[in-house]
Amino acid sequence: MSNTRIERDSMGELHVPEQALYGAQTQRAVDNFPISHQRMPAQFIRALILAKAAAAKANVELKQLSESQGKAIVDAAQGLLEGDFMQHFPVDIFQTGSGTSSNMNANEVIATLASRLLGESVNPNDHVNCGQSSNDIIPTTIHVSAALGLHEQLLPALVHLVQVIERKAVEVHPFIKTGRTHLMDAMPVRMSQVLEGWAQQLKANIGHLQDLLPSLQSLAQGGTAVGTGINAHPQFAAGFSRQLSSLTQVQFTPGKNLFALIGSQDTAVAVSGQLKAIAVTLMKIANDLRWMNSGPLAGLGEIELEGLQPGSSIMPGKVNPVIPEATAMVAAQVIGNDTTITVAGQTGNFELNVMLPIIAQNLLSSIELLANSSRLLADKAIASFKVNEPKLKEALSRNPILVTALNPIIGYQKAAEIAKTAYKQGRPVIDVALEHTDLSRSQLEILLDPEKLTAGGV
Repeated sequence: MSNTRIERDSMGELHVPEQALYGAQTQRAVDNFPISHQRMPAQFIRALILAKAAAAKANVELKQLSESQGKAIVDAAQGLLEGDFMQHFPVDIFQTGSGTSSNMNANEVIATLASRLLGESVNPNDHVNCGQSSNDIIPTTIHVSAALGLHEQLLPALVHLVQVIERKAVEVHPFIKTGRTHLMDAMPVRMSQVLEGWAQQLKANIGHLQDLLPSLQSLAQGGTAVGTGINAHPQFAAGFSRQLSSLTQVQFTPGKNLFALIGSQDTAVAVSGQLKAIAVTLMKIANDLRWMNSGPLAGLGEIELEGLQPGSSIMPGKVNPVIPEATAMVAAQVIGNDTTITVAGQTGNFELNVMLPIIAQNLLSSIELLANSSRLLADKAIASFKVNEPKLKEALSRNPILVTALNPIIGYQKAAEIAKTAYKQGRPVIDVALEHTDLSRSQLEILLDPEKLTAGGV
């Protein structure tokens, strides 16, 4: 075959593209798994390359590799990270469940580059994979890539969203709107109270994510094939975590029980569950924005979201709430990702989970989607919406549920009669209450003051 070379592995010979940095095992995976044409996420491959560099550094310290071999591996890994490394990682997500194909892809690519740098052969298995197995390096890489994604992407994005919401809450504090339960008119609330509720939901989610970080930063590395540590130096796990922490500036530690970290993916399932909770929060915020923005004439029309693009190919002038809609779709996808991870997490058969690549793909996808949509929601929806005060006041003045404030004075039954009459006649509740109670207008104005009612009537 033209433009190919012959590579060999334990199963024999096969053709590999002439310029490819990878070797026979990667090519076998490319041939065997033409399924989705989706590669493993770049964040995962980046973490895998970093793990190979950390392993080489630890093995040099432990005299399992020569200094020259270790340096060549580290330099090769760093060179990959500085360029377009994804072109060298063609293996499909849907591959062997241990991720062995992706591990060998990294081993072969780094070995090729290290051999060129060193001027002598660096072996993918004996040197780059020294002290490792796919069964511990891939679970480790899932944890590392997810931890880096949380530290670098999602947590900063969520903090930014909270800050934007809290600034907006101060801005809209003077505005009072009709509250709604069951989508029906309820007691009044301040716009700031609505936003402060959103901010608190997000703060709770941030706290829950942070609580999971110590488990996520606890690694399977050193367990090798089944958790016993066969062929790894006894100090390799500690040295690996120390070197990786130095490379990433995130504190990683050896797992307390490597059998658990190789045989299960419980931590990934837990993190995914929390990502689902964040998705649910974002869905609530997005839908609140959509409802408040609805109209502008036939809906609630309480706020006006920033107009970002024409909303219809046929209806001129229509503008849609595109950022909340995109956020809601992200939430739906993350919830679906969590279902996949939950099912995959159940496939921990004896000493190894065998759905590792799809766990990695879905976990990292959820982190990236939530991070990106959180920033868009903050900057292009919440920060820039305008309040329609006349619409708020109009709805408040006609809200019969304000009569709830009279319950302690006239009783629930009488108050219900007034509310129904006000609604039926389309009149302000204060006028109907004036006719059906002994209270004066000045008393009613005090009792039914929406601003007072947002503070619980105190």
